[in-house]
Amino acid sequence: MSQFFEIHPDNPQQRLIQQAVDILRSGGVLAYPTDSAYALGCCVGEKKAIERIKRIRELDDKHNFTLICADLSDLSVYAKVDNQVFRMLKNTTPGPYTFILNATSEVPRLLLHPKRRTIGLRVPDHQITRALVAELGSAMMSVTLILPGETQPLHDAEDIRDQLSKLVDGIIDGGACPTEPTTVVNLCTGVPEITREGRGDLRPFQS
Repeated sequence: MSQFFEIHPDNPQQRLIQQAVDILRSGGVLAYPTDSAYALGCCVGEKKAIERIKRIRELDDKHNFTLICADLSDLSVYAKVDNQVFRMLKNTTPGPYTFILNATSEVPRLLLHPKRRTIGLRVPDHQITRALVAELGSAMMSVTLILPGETQPLHDAEDIRDQLSKLVDGIIDGGACPTEPTTVVNLCTGVPEITREGRGDLRPFQS
C-alpha cells in the first residue's frame, strides 16, 4: 500500500515534503499534483521506477518524458538552449507549459525519444511540485497521470488512491487540480512550434 500525504497546496508542510522526497530517493514512484492535473514522478536515474511508470501508463519507447524543475538553474544540465530560447523560457516560467528541447548527454537514454534526442522540460506554477524538486535537489522525471483507455488526466487524490494505491509508493493529496493538460511548445529549432494547445497563454509563442 502506498503512503498518503495531505499537503497544503499553498503552504506545503516541509516535514511531509521531506517524507515524500524520501520515497523518490529510495527509488519509489510518486503521484503528485501540478498546475495541470496530477502526474507520476520518480528520480531521473531510477530505471526500475521509470519502467513501472511506463507500465502504469502503458507507454511505448516513443513517448516524450518530461523533467520537472524548480526553476531554470539546472536547465543547461539537461537541455541545449541559446540566449533567445532562454529568454523565452524565463518569461513564461513558472507556468503550465511543457517545452521540448534538445537534450544534453546528461539525460539518461531511457528518457529520450529514440530518434530525436529530445526531452520535455517543465517549471510548474504549483507550490507542492516546486517544493518537491527543490527538496530533491535535482529534476524529477514526470508524466501526466492519464490511465490507459482514458483521455482525461486524473485530478482527484482519492480517485488515485482507489485506483493506484497498490501500484505507486506515495500519493500526495494537494486538493483538486485542473483537468486541462499543459501547452506543449517545441523549441528545438529556436522557433516556437505549438504541438499541443492546453493551459496557459499562447501569445508568447505566436509571431
